[in-house]
Amino acid sequence: GVALDAATRGLKTALLEAEDFSSGTSSKSTKLIHGGVRYLELAVKRLDWEQYQLVREALHERENLMLIGPHLSTSLPILLPSTCIHARC
Repeated sequence: GVALDAATRGLKTALLEAEDFSSGTSSKSTKLIHGGVRYLELAVKRLDWEQYQLVREALHERENLMLIGPHLSTSLPILLPSTCIHARC
């Protein structure tokens, strides 16, 4: 995604792999761009400011990517099932 975006903007681009294709995949190279729902849950349940800041940063970066590279990403609606019927679970 990043290499494609750079190349379409006229920048010289190189892609280097340490071993074979996708050998070093991690959460940093995932194709999913999320808003940090799990971290938001921790922030609210534990009143954890650092977790909240992580969610804000993730949402800000996602917004930037959608603005500068809309051809690289599309929104995907997700439905999260819950067994909780009360406001506080």
